[in-house]
Amino acid sequence: MIELTLIGIGTGNPQHMTLQAIEALNAQDLILIPNKGAGKDDLAGLRLEICKEAIRGSGPRIVEFTLPVRDEATQSYRKRVDDWHDAIAEIWWQNITDHLPEGGKVGFLVWGDPSLYDSTMRIAERLKSLTQIQLNVIPGITSIQALTAAHAIPINEIGAPFIITTGRQLRDNGWPDSAETLVIMLDGQCSFQSLDTAGITIWWSAYAGMENEINISGPLAEVSAEILATRAKARQDHGWIMDIYILRRTES
Repeated sequence: MIELTLIGIGTGNPQHMTLQAIEALNAQDLILIPNKGAGKDDLAGLRLEICKEAIRGSGPRIVEFTLPVRDEATQSYRKRVDDWHDAIAEIWWQNITDHLPEGGKVGFLVWGDPSLYDSTMRIAERLKSLTQIQLNVIPGITSIQALTAAHAIPINEIGAPFIITTGRQLRDNGWPDSAETLVIMLDGQCSFQSLDTAGITIWWSAYAGMENEINISGPLAEVSAEILATRAKARQDHGWIMDIYILRRTES
């Protein structure tokens, strides 16, 4: 049997590791680490650094694997993602059977928390059709928590709701009617540009929680251009970027 543990590791800061996550790392026989290729291999490096700091003694075997890319030629977004998850599951299974042919404990380090806009649990479910799997999930500090901590703000107004959504949803559907505060994740296109900026405040962070964290906040109309320029430079400097932001509407 395979015992598969998805370990939330926070936002790349080793100090964000919970005691539960550290114990889970040390309990594995095998840890699989994805490598997204040139320009993004420091993401794998951060995972390896976390393992180095958290694992005691010789620890589990650590194996890197090349993460496949989505086929952008597939027009349907859902099918494109489903096909991508299928391909990742196949690579997982190949590595598990290669390194643990008799079964054992396998760990995956998941950025942030495995439950929040992350597909690792969905990919893990695909393996259940291949073998008997016990799935364990260890929660982690999210980029939302790192964002609000960086700006020292509460996520909501008193007694008011907020919505967590994606850049795609903001672009395609506009501002939801049910909340004045939005948390925008997975936004590679700076979708705040699609909004009328009047009366909107933004709190934006790149690499939230990491050593190279960047924070900008203020009225959207005044800081939008600064965010765009800062984001472009950071992506060029590092070869990749992770960013997240809160939008709050103060006028109807």
